[in-house]
Amino acid sequence: QLQLVESGGGLVQPGGSLRLSCAASEFTLDYHAIAWFRQAPGKEREGVSCINSSDGGTYYADSVKGRFTISRDNAKNTVYLQMNSLKPEDTADYYCARGRGYICSNSLYEYDYWGQGTQVTVSS
Repeated sequence: QLQLVESGGGLVQPGGSLRLSCAASEFTLDYHAIAWFRQAPGKEREGVSCINSSDGGTYYADSVKGRFTISRDNAKNTVYLQMNSLKPEDTADYYCARGRGYICSNSLYEYDYWGQGTQVTVSS
């Protein structure tokens, strides 16, 4: 069954780090753009970061630039999101999603499979 499974969320203090993983099964991640989204309570889902399939290009929301890094391990069929210098406003459920194509998109409708999400809480 085709699926994406996120892991790595948890409770961390402000300034701390977490690494989220997005593992794919029944398809090859490298053939698709893969994005991370997040959704905080009462807020809309927003794009956090994305990595192209075609050229490995990466994109970040302004709110996470310089703090988050997206990467891909093709051998493990996994995409990672390294999150450093975490802030309370980073608290949300984080989802990875498979792009319909090779290139990242800002539109939620360009992503056809989603993981179940992993919760990140940044609090002292």
